[in-house]
Amino acid sequence: MNSPTPTGRHQIIVVGGGAGGFELAVQLGRRLGKPGLADVTLVDMKLSHIWKPLLHEVAAGTMNAHEDELNYLAYAHWNHFRFRLGALEGLERASRTVTLSPSVDDHGNEFIPRRSFRYDTLVICIGSLTNDFGVTGVKEHCYFLDLREDADLFHRSLLRDCYAANVQSAPLRPGQLHIAIAGAGATGVELAAELHTALGHLVSFGLDRVDPEHDVRIHLIDGAERILPGLPAEISAKTAAVLKGLDVNIITGERIVEATADGFRTQSGMFIPAAIKVWAAGIKAPDVLRDLDGLESNRINQLLVRRTLQTTRDDHIFAFGDCAACPMPDGQATVPPRAQAAHQQAALLARSIAARVAGKTEMPEYTYTDFGSLINLSHHRTIGNLMGNLMARGRGGVFMEGFLARLAYLSLYKMHLFAIQGFWPVAMTTLANLLTRRTKPRLKLH
Repeated sequence: MNSPTPTGRHQIIVVGGGAGGFELAVQLGRRLGKPGLADVTLVDMKLSHIWKPLLHEVAAGTMNAHEDELNYLAYAHWNHFRFRLGALEGLERASRTVTLSPSVDDHGNEFIPRRSFRYDTLVICIGSLTNDFGVTGVKEHCYFLDLREDADLFHRSLLRDCYAANVQSAPLRPGQLHIAIAGAGATGVELAAELHTALGHLVSFGLDRVDPEHDVRIHLIDGAERILPGLPAEISAKTAAVLKGLDVNIITGERIVEATADGFRTQSGMFIPAAIKVWAAGIKAPDVLRDLDGLESNRINQLLVRRTLQTTRDDHIFAFGDCAACPMPDGQATVPPRAQAAHQQAALLARSIAARVAGKTEMPEYTYTDFGSLINLSHHRTIGNLMGNLMARGRGGVFMEGFLARLAYLSLYKMHLFAIQGFWPVAMTTLANLLTRRTKPRLKLH
């Protein structure tokens, strides 16, 4: 079913409402949609948005996604763009048509049919998924944190396992309440610290037969020789010290070769017992991008783009964020898949697409600016560095930890919200949260 073009205006379709896509749709709606210069449409397979770097908090239960989610339809109404529910299924570049797959409910019943929309400018920003690298048993026995639903499922399952353990008469099985996290990047590290906080709160609320010091154990596993292998060694070392102080079992230099119902097995023969397993060891772009009507992609399905963020084989199609491989100026590496990169790229594309609608053909090029890396270890510690671009040039960044680092970490999320909501709504919501936080439990208990 083809949807007709509603007006004679330039048609912009943004596929993907993640950190960058949502910001871009809002900015384009304000800049082009409101004055009637173009029709802007945001497409996403979900109805609401939550910032992906916070999914580990949703999984642990220290953040209630129902209170912090942003509804696409409401923000489309307020910011002069359209929202369409659906997932990218296909593309026909010759007719400039994008096809969305049918939407189905939890019982598998179709409630929105397959649809196609014409575009003049298409932006693909559908993010990334966890890469299981084909390791045996991972899909069957591990939780993932790709979507809000994944985080909710993990949280419900964790509560179920803890409640069940609290009332069982028999001794706990080996590894019954052990949590093993495969992948010691930012997601795995932050999840380990957040789970330590969450489980402590859970026990204090009345699960008095669960002993957090003896019954619960968190294992953090990575094939690299240290945790956070992509960040400076100083951050890695200080983070490891904090985690060890929380009794997190750090296992490095061990590559996982099998996941079973009872734990992980490594290449060296080590077995880590854990009934609860999370896989956070690498990413790839969604499979739909592999050979999408001839667009060029790499081995992890990312669309290859030029520094203008236009795809290498079609000037009408842009891609950015985790699903795109954008070259650095030296051509030796690509922009890392980080939220700050998507934020920067969205800001650039808002200007680029406005210029394109105005008839300009020369597009500005994107240069990644590394503002640093911050690792938030729940309320225990925040560690990181600012001005990472200086470190990359061998001039040293600014290492920080403690209260100032925590403020800097929180500012990253606030910057995302500022781009979508503006200053005053964010300021008022922040104040309301501060005033009411003592009236709510620190942990989502359902």
